[in-house]
Amino acid sequence: MGAKRIGKQTWKPEHPPVIISAAAVVGPFEGQGPFKDYFDHIYTDIMAGERSFEAAEKEMLLNACFTCLNKANRTPQDMDFFLAGDILNQTISSSFSALELRIPFFGIYGACSTSAEGLALAAMLVDGGFASFVLAGTSSHNASAERQYRYPTEYGFSRKPHVQWTVTGAGAALVARDGEGPRITFLTVGKVQDFGIKDPLNLGAAMAPAAVDTMVRHFADTGNGPEYYDLIVTGDLGKFGHSLAVKMAVSNGGFDLSKNYQDCGLMLYDTRKQDVHAGGSGCAASATVTYGYLYRKLMDGELKRVLLVATGALHSPVTCFQGNNIPGIAHAVSLEMI
Repeated sequence: MGAKRIGKQTWKPEHPPVIISAAAVVGPFEGQGPFKDYFDHIYTDIMAGERSFEAAEKEMLLNACFTCLNKANRTPQDMDFFLAGDILNQTISSSFSALELRIPFFGIYGACSTSAEGLALAAMLVDGGFASFVLAGTSSHNASAERQYRYPTEYGFSRKPHVQWTVTGAGAALVARDGEGPRITFLTVGKVQDFGIKDPLNLGAAMAPAAVDTMVRHFADTGNGPEYYDLIVTGDLGKFGHSLAVKMAVSNGGFDLSKNYQDCGLMLYDTRKQDVHAGGSGCAASATVTYGYLYRKLMDGELKRVLLVATGALHSPVTCFQGNNIPGIAHAVSLEMI
């Protein structure tokens, strides 16, 4: 039992693992968007009843994890591993959640690409025979991320058109060897890319090259072009990053993404009514859209094949203050109803 390497960066599980349950919870602002009926819980307060924004984020991640487990009639004791990460220093939301879950824990970090990274690693563990059940989760919170990476919300600084809005929410998926649900059929592990972007407010442009590099490699490795999928989604490139990715896919690989490619950061909000500038960002962008809306559409049969290409900006306040570029990463996971 084991995965077969396809091309340079893609693996095909011998026995494709299945996502037997998924859960997504969001904050009050995200609950006003077009996917409000697809979330398991919508908080009425961004504090989530906690004393700090960071504690609220942990509460949301735990909520998503327990909801995911309950849907599959499983408990934390049934899990072999818990894989989770977030964008706060030392991934504190994930580690403090792991403290309460009491599941053997791997803390992971891919910035906002963590949802796909978690799914890929979970699939490897299950297909490789190291686990029967793996719980993968991630989270972000607008206020905790703004305080760490930019300015505290209370500062009230002016937002430029290309700035994105960090999503408040969390998502979790339970990956198993057998069961009902979409199967993870291909994994394309991305390489770190650097487009020379230094502006931490322009992350869509920083991550777009990595998204395109991973997509082009996925298509080349598998022999499946964009038309193979009902829908291709990137994690959180936003308006400007999405547009850049479409152009780069043509110039870098000759692939036309215009027909079936969307971005989770744009899908999550009603941009005509909700002022998120260039769209959503954060680990919860791809996680809530995938584990809420897309998972339901796959289970209902409205979608058969989805390619999730979650994207992450690999920077920190320290590297930005020191004038470094902002590298990007993207991982692709193919989800199919087979």
